[in-house]
This record gives sequence, C-alpha cells and structure tokens, in this order.
Amino acid sequence: MMLFLELFLTFFKIGAFTFGGGYAMLPLVQAAVIEKGWLSETQIVDFIAVSESTPGPFAINIATYVGSQMGGIFGAFCCTLGVVLPSFIIILLVAKFFEKFKNSKTVSGCMSGLKPAVIGLISSAVISIGTTVFFPVSITFAVFKTAAFYVSAVIFGIMMIASMKKVSPILIIVGSAVLGILAGYIFNIQI
Repeated sequence: MMLFLELFLTFFKIGAFTFGGGYAMLPLVQAAVIEKGWLSETQIVDFIAVSESTPGPFAINIATYVGSQMGGIFGAFCCTLGVVLPSFIIILLVAKFFEKFKNSKTVSGCMSGLKPAVIGLISSAVISIGTTVFFPVSITFAVFKTAAFYVSAVIFGIMMIASMKKVSPILIIVGSAVLGILAGYIFNIQI
C-alpha cells in the first residue's frame, strides 16, 4: 500500500510543480524515477520514443507507464491520477478567479517569469536525452567509431530538416521509426 501512495505523491508533486507540459515535466520525472530506482536512464529514453509514437499526452503516458511497471494496473491508476489532479485543481481555480485577476500585474509577471523557466526545463530534457541517445555509455571518442552514432545522427538530421520544411509530425514520427527499424536490420545495431 505504501508503494501506491509513494507513486501517487511523487507524480502529484511532479504535476503540481511543472508548467509548460510534458516535456517541461521530463527532467522532474527523470530525476524522481532514477533516484527511486523505478526506471533506468535507458528505459526512460526508450519509453519517450514509444510515448511519442502513441496517442495521448506525454505526461499521462509516462506516468501510466511508470505506475504499471511498479504496481500494475492500480499503480498506473495512482500515477496517472497523481499527475493529472494538480492540473485539474489549478484549472478549476483559474477558471473561478480568471475574470478577477486577468489584468493583474502580479499574474502577468508570474506568467512572464514562467516562460524562460519552461524553456530551460525543456532544454535540460533535450540535452539529457540527447546525451543518452548519442553517448549511451559515456562521452568518449570511442562512440564516434560506432555505426549506431552515425545512424542516429543521420536520422536526427533528416528529421530536423523534415521538421524545418513543415512536414507533418506524424510523418516525422513514422519516418523515424521506419529508419530506425531498417538501420537495426541492415547494420544489426540497436539505436
């Protein structure tokens, strides 16, 4: 029973102190689940790839996944409820008091201060995940001798160009998955 309470409280805290969506939440999730030994860095990166390829909000997907890994269906329920409940409560409060505070300088200042924090959290997640993908063991020159590094870099480059050309995100996700599968079969590597 303590595990379920810990799952709920961990994700409630993450949901309550994360502004900017699932990607801003990623550094907090990463720190919490690694510190508690619930998932490894590699499992987190793998799940991010799966989460991006499946329907639903990222934060809910990762909370549900961690919960199911740790406590089955009830664990998934506890984590999902924990991550969703703070947003639900905050939205109810904002809706109730929005008219009263919409022109407040304090509220406007708070929102202006949160924007760079969200960018920083998302950037932190990108750097952390990028390091795990491109340098899975450690940052050494030996990684530049592996096919996996170059295949990952080529797939990343192709998808960045596709993104800049305004290709549909759905096609980018499907294309990345197909290229990863083909690379795995052709080069017999795991990216």
